[in-house]
Amino acid sequence: MAASNAVPIAMDDTTDVALAAAGDRQAFERLYRAHANRVYSLCARMAGSRVKGEELTQDVFVRTWEKLPQFRGESAFSTWLHRLAVNVVLNARKTDSKRDSRTDDNEEDGAERWDETARAPMHVERMDLKQAIDRLPAGARKVFVLHDIEGYKHEEIAAMCGITSGGSKAQLHRARLLLREALER
Repeated sequence: MAASNAVPIAMDDTTDVALAAAGDRQAFERLYRAHANRVYSLCARMAGSRVKGEELTQDVFVRTWEKLPQFRGESAFSTWLHRLAVNVVLNARKTDSKRDSRTDDNEEDGAERWDETARAPMHVERMDLKQAIDRLPAGARKVFVLHDIEGYKHEEIAAMCGITSGGSKAQLHRARLLLREALER
């Protein structure tokens, strides 16, 4: 039998998940290295900020370390981690929104919050898609990212965000119109 120079097949996360759940920090570090870029990308897109994306990525992995013993393996680890990341971002938004509403006396109850970049006029001649997405109002951006980028259905988005599926559809429609306007300039 001839010796093979084939590259070894990369193992899945199952072994590292089990080891990390039992407290093995090296196994957890391997999981972190394998998934950090994808988690960061998701967090930054949903938050609309690289800096906030970095903070949220760290929060996701802190929560992962805490929750890993509860992972039952009913789905792939990457799927479970993705869902955890989405929940961390959504919870951070709720917390930020509550804090902002307590400190902003001029805001009407129930009015949607817009960050300054979303309010800024879009006068850039050739704006790329990422910049256009970053400038969407928070609710529209969140639904756009979850639906068109991450592939969630409106019913799933509604459950994650605490809105109706009709509200999710309306926010997606709004996001697409705003993106189209921004990119046509």
